[in-house]
Amino acid sequence: MKLQVETIASKRRKSRGPRILQIVTKADLGGAQVHVLDLLRGFRDDFEMVLATGEEGYCTDQARSFGIECHVLPSLVQRIDPISDLKATAESIKLIRGLRPDLVHCHTTKAGLVGRLAARLANVPAVFTAHTWCFSEGTSLAWRALGRPAETFAALCSKKIITVSEANRTAAIAKKIAGADKFVTVHNGGADTLHRARPGSGNPPRIVMVARFAAQKNQTLLVETVAKLKRPAILTLIGDGPLRQQAEQAAAACPAHIKVEFLGQRRDIPELLAQADLFVLSTNWEGFPISILEAMRAGLPVISTDVNGVREAVDDGETGLLVSPRDGNGLLGALEKLVFDPTMLEHMGTRGRAKFEQLFSLDAMLNKTVSVYELAMGKRITKRAVSGPALVELLK
Repeated sequence: MKLQVETIASKRRKSRGPRILQIVTKADLGGAQVHVLDLLRGFRDDFEMVLATGEEGYCTDQARSFGIECHVLPSLVQRIDPISDLKATAESIKLIRGLRPDLVHCHTTKAGLVGRLAARLANVPAVFTAHTWCFSEGTSLAWRALGRPAETFAALCSKKIITVSEANRTAAIAKKIAGADKFVTVHNGGADTLHRARPGSGNPPRIVMVARFAAQKNQTLLVETVAKLKRPAILTLIGDGPLRQQAEQAAAACPAHIKVEFLGQRRDIPELLAQADLFVLSTNWEGFPISILEAMRAGLPVISTDVNGVREAVDDGETGLLVSPRDGNGLLGALEKLVFDPTMLEHMGTRGRAKFEQLFSLDAMLNKTVSVYELAMGKRITKRAVSGPALVELLK
């Protein structure tokens, strides 16, 4: 596939504001891609938004559906591949010089490394959102070895680095990726919907998890734990991936009073969450999972493993319960405490919904993000920006 670059020298710039190029490695359905789409959709009336990815897929399809120009960088791949990485850098430089954006915003590890270097060589300011760090738990040995020096170098090419949780921010500072003044925490947020759950009304209660079937998410542990409940319950698993069959095998061994549903990849997540009583995330590691925010938006209580930034979303004992990762007994105890208590389910769901409205709305995320853009570009670019006390709070 040849790199397609639109030359704009002979075209007039659109009048909607600065041109901002978003770069993300993969285009499949995932948390980082949902975040990028929220930025594209949320800013399209303020800025001229452009998307670049390493492939065609869900992200490019959705972006085009609401009028965003998309480009494919065919050498931009997730794996470490020096030849492809050099080609991807050259492709990115060519794209940036052709588009002449006012700012480049990179997402995910490889796009973050390649995109920031290309932006520096093209003399365009860049920011990077670290959805999780490549040197954290769960990454390959190669990334753990190369990730820290690579991120330290790439930080030199960044005006600002956005972390989606305070946990990610403190981890990067502890690793000396850059000075504390380079980082800004902007929690993920999401657009609201009209779909609301009624936790505690299900008979039997419905437990739901939305995640890719991969070692990180550990759905098999959840299936095996739910199987130990003494009363009827329904477990709904949404998503797909290489370890789905393993979870299906565990589900086949469940007792008759436990029903496990595998719905595959779905795009009607708000509607499905509205049918549930409880959201569970049995993940082994995370940055700041959007799936938890989607559950809180629906008014669902959350049981999650206490990893990285999860505690910044879930208030243990108030909006849900936190357990240690890979702790089947702890997870079972949390399920037994909550799943058959309609009053507690309703109370925690209401508290979670209130916290979503207060802290994790799409507007809150967009306002803080555009303030980072202004810091990176050194100028005011929209009336949307946070100012005064709110900006001071953002920069703490």
